Amino acid sequence: MSEKLTIANWSPDDQPREKLRDKGADALSNAELLAILVGSGCPGVSAVELMQQILSDCKNSLNTLGKRTIRELMEYKGVGEAKAITILAACELGKRRQMEAPEARPELSTATRIYNHMHPVMQDLDVEEFWVLLMNQNFRLIRKLRIARGGISEVSVDIRIIIREAVLANATVVAACHNHPSGSLHPSKMDDALTRSLQQACQLMRLHFLDHVIVTDGDYFSYHEQGRL
Repeated sequence: MSEKLTIANWSPDDQPREKLRDKGADALSNAELLAILVGSGCPGVSAVELMQQILSDCKNSLNTLGKRTIRELMEYKGVGEAKAITILAACELGKRRQMEAPEARPELSTATRIYNHMHPVMQDLDVEEFWVLLMNQNFRLIRKLRIARGGISEVSVDIRIIIREAVLANATVVAACHNHPSGSLHPSKMDDALTRSLQQACQLMRLHFLDHVIVTDGDYFSYHEQGRL
């Protein structure tokens, strides 16, 4: 009789951690997700098989699993106190997530809203930073990220990084924002060239380039409002 395979010996497509990394969490079963948390099973039984057994006894209901006590879970071979606590903590987190309202995503469809959102981030900076705001089609912020940090009067920006991050975030709208520590609202020739390059790259990738906003402590310059986009 051949030796039973452990998770480490499975095909990479069947290993829970690798499967989550490559295919996303929604591709995993409840037993596979729990197996990632507990880490190991017991001799002859993989973590996935152990979790399948426990879930089967709970009629495959996470709700029922969450009602089990630490002592009840510890009755299973391979489940110690630490694993039992981990399982119940995961169930409790799931319950709390259901009770929370989705995080509000700010709507950033205008230069004023972009400025108000970014001013607290940039108002005290003594060097230039270049940020991008990635949004959905309703101009709701998906994420913002700093692309580069430079000197007092300029910053070097790689357009490829911006486009890559926009694609990875499934964004459809892109806005750029950087600060002028000097307080000047006048865009430099480098700012103009960067804006044109970013606009062209967005057009090529069918992304809507909304604006490039230059922030100072108290005011802003908008390429869109000035009719330069």
